[in-house]
Amino acid sequence: MNAVVKPDLKARTAAFLSQTHRLFIGNEWVEPQSGKTIDVINPATGKVFAKAAAAGPADIDRAVRAARSAFDSGPWPTMPPVERAKLLWKLADAVEAAADEIAYILSLDNGMPLGMAKFAGAFGTARNLRYLAGWCGKIDGSVPTVSEPDRLAYTLKEPVGVVGAITPWNFPFAMEADKVGQAMAAGCTLVLKPAELTPLAAILLGRLIQEAGVPPGVINIVTGHGDPAGKALVEHPDVDKITFTGSTATGKWIVQAAAATLKRVTLELGGKSPTFIFPDADLERAIPGAAMSVFANAGQICVAGSRLYVHKNVFDKVIAGISGMAQALRVGPGLEPETQMGPLVSQGQLDRVTGYIQSGKSEGAEVLVGGERQGSEGYFLKPTVLAQTHRSMRVMREEIFGPVVCAMPMDDEDLDRIAKVANDTTYGLSAYIWTRNVSIVHKLARKIRAGTVQVNGGVGLDPAVPFGGYKQSGWGRERGREGVESLTESKSVGIFL
Repeated sequence: MNAVVKPDLKARTAAFLSQTHRLFIGNEWVEPQSGKTIDVINPATGKVFAKAAAAGPADIDRAVRAARSAFDSGPWPTMPPVERAKLLWKLADAVEAAADEIAYILSLDNGMPLGMAKFAGAFGTARNLRYLAGWCGKIDGSVPTVSEPDRLAYTLKEPVGVVGAITPWNFPFAMEADKVGQAMAAGCTLVLKPAELTPLAAILLGRLIQEAGVPPGVINIVTGHGDPAGKALVEHPDVDKITFTGSTATGKWIVQAAAATLKRVTLELGGKSPTFIFPDADLERAIPGAAMSVFANAGQICVAGSRLYVHKNVFDKVIAGISGMAQALRVGPGLEPETQMGPLVSQGQLDRVTGYIQSGKSEGAEVLVGGERQGSEGYFLKPTVLAQTHRSMRVMREEIFGPVVCAMPMDDEDLDRIAKVANDTTYGLSAYIWTRNVSIVHKLARKIRAGTVQVNGGVGLDPAVPFGGYKQSGWGRERGREGVESLTESKSVGIFL
């Protein structure tokens, strides 16, 4: 899946990294008012390899004012939807053309393997932007039948206004571009605050937005820490909506902070997703599917199937297969062509995940494979399979966000009891079912309280399919029609004839 890094690509990215990475406001690259910077650390080495601007409240205010001006006046509010669609296509083309560079920067910034960065990060992003371009002009109202014959009523879907977007570090480029694309499709303007651990992907996205000819102020990118930059964005009175992807704890804070202005909020938060493998499942597909739902991107996936329930008749075979995959996975720097799993994103994340493994061991879990740091440089962790786990353990109840599978056998196929197990969590983001039995699929999918249920692989992350969670996994949906409509307001117009 990985590609060999070409010498000219190394030269281009070296030139990019050597530059001063500033803030993108009003279609210009500007210095932060404080002059402060963020150290950008390569998780494969643990060393600083670049610096990005550290925005403060004054910079956020400047970006919001640029977005407000672009929304209220200028070419954006009167631009025909087909022209917005053309801009999204141009941006998609620019992303695709820069796929190698995007992948290289993502691998340095986040640690993910080069192949994943290229195909999921760049090509996947281009596909999603083209999909979103199709929604320009298609979010419309209706003409309802009213009770009085001498009255006419119709409804409009209008862009909500200035959107503040805060994105995580696990899939930075793709998630940042998703929020940009949805805002543009809805006719909104946006201020993007990327995660401080991975700011370079957003800066590269800003360069492509500028190259595509998006009007000034429509998209603004402000790198910085959650406090003060993210805090100032959430609390800003001229921001009409916050769309946030990240931890449940931060999501709860955003709800409280947004209450002061009653701004709209969409939250895509954490998960503790169950995977169920029934005895009739195609194990040749289910074993690698279940394994990579946790091990891909070093387990830093919000929909990771980290609670694994396998029918007792096939439990030993499945666990042996997943453990074998865990031992065989090539863990190393993302830029090395043979790497299949990169490092965790930071020392803090490595400490968090190893802390959970120790907690599981202390509560009686058995480490079948992995469970240890790999090497002394960078933030590498061996893929880990835990057995002898039970529902009261922290590893079974809390989101680990690392390459750790917690396995338990299922004693029967009673769907009510299985659904109770699935729903025994404060989260409700995703779930996985592996079976050939169509009746089980449809019955169990209805019983599981999760925003996405993926069957034998599934299509839950397709850009046409709404994505979000139940319970403490979030509010609202992104992607699909619902994702674009979440950035609109409904207006009713009544007329006496």
